[in-house]
Amino acid sequence: MRIFKLIAGLFFLLLAVACQDKKRSSQIKTAENESEYVVLAYVTSWGESTPDPACLTHINYAFGHVTDDFKGIRIDNESRLQMVVGLRGKKPSLKVLLSVGGWGSSRFSEMAHTDSTRMAFAADCKRVIDHFNLDGIDIDWEYPGIGAAGISFSPEDTDNFSLLMRDVRHAIGKDKLLTIATQAGARYYNLKAVEPYVDYINIMTYDMEESPNHHSALYHSEMTEEWSCDDAVAAHVAAGFPVGRLVLGIPFYGHGTNEAPELLDYRHIISLDSLQSCWDSVAQVPYMINSQGRVVVNYENARSIAFKCQFLHQKGMLGAMYWDYDSDDEKGTLRHAVYQGVMNP
Repeated sequence: MRIFKLIAGLFFLLLAVACQDKKRSSQIKTAENESEYVVLAYVTSWGESTPDPACLTHINYAFGHVTDDFKGIRIDNESRLQMVVGLRGKKPSLKVLLSVGGWGSSRFSEMAHTDSTRMAFAADCKRVIDHFNLDGIDIDWEYPGIGAAGISFSPEDTDNFSLLMRDVRHAIGKDKLLTIATQAGARYYNLKAVEPYVDYINIMTYDMEESPNHHSALYHSEMTEEWSCDDAVAAHVAAGFPVGRLVLGIPFYGHGTNEAPELLDYRHIISLDSLQSCWDSVAQVPYMINSQGRVVVNYENARSIAFKCQFLHQKGMLGAMYWDYDSDDEKGTLRHAVYQGVMNP
């Protein structure tokens, strides 16, 4: 009887270990080569989730803004930023940056226009880094020299942007990260001038075209007009920035037309049962059509992300970033696809 109990106990112990191993295998494992690549999520101040650092190397917290006096930074929802920084308790290697700007965020032009306000802003970048224990600053000025988002602008913005990069770098030191988010066509910047100061560039290779065209096509097809990810990377290299310090942007949302909203998160797109999912084998991205065969949604899925990751490795790029973390589904389908694709060249 004692022997039977011992055997039964060993059986249940082995069963428990096997179940635990199965559970572990279903989770994202930290890649040994993480330090070689960037897998970056933009995490918003208005989001509600707690990001899983297991499938990330970097987080850009969105957003901070230029203050009304043009001399500093105002941060949206500071307590959420503190929570994000606290994720280093789960993953000490995680890098957290504050992204300053975003679509419609103004006062960059006035701040960068004079030496005094530019230097004051740069000093405040240093203060914010120290106060929140950050790893750096991401500047997301959309865009120098134009007022498309209703922001202030001037013809001197491009040159002043370069001076801003110089001053922020000097203020925060060489050991902190300084990055920028750029328009897909590399317009509005002097990338040769900013190259000595910027660690890497996050290319916003999305919103490049309007639906029913693909807004983040990898290559040109009949469903694109002017831009693709391939074009965007080539434009940045031609503008003088090393390909090995470029990060490819991936949207976790789609654009709708006809009966669909203009913007849809991936988590909502996958519930559109009335639509048929299609695949553009040239552009390497999916889209959805209605019963009349009309395009309704252009978006991204795990398959297209896999192709984008193959592309960035072929080009010798640094990694991938995405906007934004909370647009994914509950299973983390897209963020897991990005992590696995970048970490497995």
